[in-house]
Amino acid sequence: MRKYSFYILHCTFYMATACLLLLSCVREEQYDDTPRGNFEALWTIIDEHYCFLDYKRTAIGLDWDDIHVRYRSRLKDDMKTVQLFEVLSEMLAELRDGHVNLYAAHDVGRNWSWYEDYPSNFSQELQDAYLGTDYKIASTIRYRILEDNIGYVVCSSFSSGFGAGNLDEVFYSLRTCNGLILDVRDNSGGNLTYAESLASRFTNERRLVGYISHKTGRGHNDFSKPVEQYLDPADGVRWQKRAVILTNRRCYSATNTFIRDVKSCPIVTVLGDQTGGGSGLPFTTELPNGWSVRFSACPMYDADMKQIEFGITPDTLVSLIDADKARGIDTLIETARRLINE
Repeated sequence: MRKYSFYILHCTFYMATACLLLLSCVREEQYDDTPRGNFEALWTIIDEHYCFLDYKRTAIGLDWDDIHVRYRSRLKDDMKTVQLFEVLSEMLAELRDGHVNLYAAHDVGRNWSWYEDYPSNFSQELQDAYLGTDYKIASTIRYRILEDNIGYVVCSSFSSGFGAGNLDEVFYSLRTCNGLILDVRDNSGGNLTYAESLASRFTNERRLVGYISHKTGRGHNDFSKPVEQYLDPADGVRWQKRAVILTNRRCYSATNTFIRDVKSCPIVTVLGDQTGGGSGLPFTTELPNGWSVRFSACPMYDADMKQIEFGITPDTLVSLIDADKARGIDTLIETARRLINE
């Protein structure tokens, strides 16, 4: 009979420097590789190390103890692997967290309600039309100058890297524009370093943008003292004119943090829909049967110590209108152009 021991990783992220990972063995538990053993291992991992249990109890009425009772009643000693995976995935979905996943060879348990239950406010076809065919490419960033001398920049992911040289070229090329539209819609995140690097192009001074804590014990409220996170101005070319950043519900994780940071910059207006959220830095561990589980381990806040786990409200709320879309017009882009031209 296989036994299981798990160790947890405490992490603290300093936006101005680097991601520091502090490995500490908080507890060692042993569970059997049985349906009940895997269930108890998973429930305990979340109970002791997930960072939003108390917050979501208040925000959405999450009762993790009640969930234990309800889902444990669905277990059977002879249940098939697929059935166990379904029960465990549904239990994790109660957390409403896109950073929480269960990985098995046959499937990935996930909860994508942070964008699936909302209008997309984005059209790839329209974005391609505004970019045209003669846009420039700087690593993963696409950009061009629109007819009214407004720079249009698309950053669709923070997963693939772009360097300081790429950003210098982009902003220098657009320096004569009247303003800038940065489109991060459908950017579901990636590397926080890239997100911070882009945000640093919109400030000329150091700004307090938020805080981060990490778990220090097994209690739901066992956290370290919040550590300040700052956005420092980039050493390279920085944008000095008005900038409008377009968002929708699929702005998640590192993109959610990017929006938190740039909202502190006076020249920036965030326009579109509320972001999808995802403010907890994730960590991955294993169950007795070898399935991997990812969960949010370190909570991040805004500069007022408010939670941003469920998203950030834009400065200007704008939705994509179907009638505009039918005419080949992106409501968000056109609204941003009007704001800049005013």
